[in-house]
Amino acid sequence: MSSQPIVRAEGVVKTFGDVRALDGVSLEVERGIIYGLLGPNGAGKTTLIRVLTTLLQPDSGRAEVAGIDVQGDPVGARGKLGLAGQFAAVDDYQTGRENVEMVARLYNLSASDAARRADEVLERIHLSDAADRLVRTYSGGMRRRLDLAASLVGRPDVLFLDEPTTGIDPRSRLDLWNLIQDLVEGGTTILLTSQYLDEADRLASRIGVIDQGVLVTEGTPVELKSALGGDVIEVHVNDADCSEGRRALASLSDEEPTYDEAAGMLAIPATDGAATLLRVVRALDDAGITPNDVALRKPTLDEVFMAVTGHTAESVAEPTEGSKKKRRRERSAQ
Repeated sequence: MSSQPIVRAEGVVKTFGDVRALDGVSLEVERGIIYGLLGPNGAGKTTLIRVLTTLLQPDSGRAEVAGIDVQGDPVGARGKLGLAGQFAAVDDYQTGRENVEMVARLYNLSASDAARRADEVLERIHLSDAADRLVRTYSGGMRRRLDLAASLVGRPDVLFLDEPTTGIDPRSRLDLWNLIQDLVEGGTTILLTSQYLDEADRLASRIGVIDQGVLVTEGTPVELKSALGGDVIEVHVNDADCSEGRRALASLSDEEPTYDEAAGMLAIPATDGAATLLRVVRALDDAGITPNDVALRKPTLDEVFMAVTGHTAESVAEPTEGSKKKRRRERSAQ
């Protein structure tokens, strides 16, 4: 297996008027993995995907896919990649098979080769049984799978998936997760964007967090969670016990317990895991508080996202030049 990254971006900048959508983004994706790119709406995820797939020219910086400069040789790069955008690009008035064969013909395959390739990808994506139905009869999940089939017809080395499960039902979402994992096991490298942190946690071997056009952190899911400092203990209490519960837990940690009023939950870091859990239970008992639930858990990617961006993944952060300059100063000081 090659040690060279199959996707590389170096200092990519892209502006739209006064908006700096990408602010010097650099990343590398190794071959044969799922790389998750997380960020809220407006963070720059789709803009970066469009640059990497030759659909946008960056203002500065460079990008490569499978060793090919996407600016210098866009046609060559397109022969190495597949793209499934945020919305399924399928024709409702053709059958599933006709949709895939049409894309295959755009790859300059003969009619017979296009038909053979369509059969292969439709079987791989588990749509053979519905291949001859009109797409307008497909469910949302089936349409997304068909879009994936079309993106695979060129046998890409790298598949770019831009928020592949947005707007589909939970069962179809799980089906797509399984299909994505199957594709990687078959040798395809995948770069996917998502606002769903559980999706990235489930699928990705490596994760980058992009916010306001800047890649603010990167690592494996375990590395990103570990950077927050270990486990967390959650204590669910009745509203009447909240104040006393906070006082009881404050003596166990250098950090003030946090309180989620909507969930009725207190939380403190667990520096030594189960031993801290025992101390929490004893402190609550001494205070005469019977918790509704006590749990020891690992940090979540949502907490990682909050720590590195200052807001949740669901927030829509409008990029401003002032906020980006502040973040660059903070990174330089670290």
